[in-house]
Amino acid sequence: MKVKRVASLISCHNRKAKTLACLNALFQNTLSEGFSLDVFLVDDGSTDGTELAVRERYPQVTVIKGDGNLFWNGGMRVAFDAAIDKGFDYYLWLNDDTLLYPTALKSLLFTSVQLTTSVNKGVIVVGSTHDEVSGRLSYGGVVRPSKWRPTAFKLIAPSETPVQCEAMNGNCVLIPHEVASAIGGMEPAFAHAMGDLDYGLRANYAGFSSWVMPGYVGTCSNNPATGSFNDASLPVSIRLKKMLSPKGLPLNSWRVFTQRHAGVLWPIYWAWPYLKVIVKGLLKK
Repeated sequence: MKVKRVASLISCHNRKAKTLACLNALFQNTLSEGFSLDVFLVDDGSTDGTELAVRERYPQVTVIKGDGNLFWNGGMRVAFDAAIDKGFDYYLWLNDDTLLYPTALKSLLFTSVQLTTSVNKGVIVVGSTHDEVSGRLSYGGVVRPSKWRPTAFKLIAPSETPVQCEAMNGNCVLIPHEVASAIGGMEPAFAHAMGDLDYGLRANYAGFSSWVMPGYVGTCSNNPATGSFNDASLPVSIRLKKMLSPKGLPLNSWRVFTQRHAGVLWPIYWAWPYLKVIVKGLLKK
């Protein structure tokens, strides 16, 4: 029997404790017979000893060094490209702050096989996470609830059966070779955010489907808005600076996203977030 090979893709930067906890939870998973797991970790210029700690504790992990300027999408793009070059049957996106349950991989793969058989085509399977304390849904599959807001996304709660979605947060996503070979890797125009949503939408346009797996795959807390460009308490000048940074909503990245996914009115959707911050800042004065 041919072994199905799974490549887990992780990007990290200066979160040694979280990265090690993520890897520990990942390796606690036992795969069904006939599956194997390889891990590709991009350490994007960490200065907290992450690379050394990973190499010492998990020598089986392929560690790829970044220069500190890759951010999430860039790091995942490098990991994805490295794995695609070696040719795997499945690619598992995994955030380094996501702690998988021991049965998560089995459930993801089972759902993938089940749905692929049903639709007769490769499918993306999205794992939902919840906050460890509150239990609330934190990341997972998303849909666009209104055609008038094509860049607004709503999380879908997992059910007892797979639920179709349009795109996804990249915290835990299983992509089969059929989809990866057709869509390719992550879009290089994005630095930190938007790459996961863009990938899901591009797969959707190409005729593939994405599904939210039943139940939860693990825990992951939402990133706080405090201190980010979404923090309305910050002065408008600081909010705009953060918005234009790689971890915010960079002008060109946001242009690519809106031009690709917001239709003929994309210039309006492109300009709106920046104008909203400026107008709200002026009204506060």
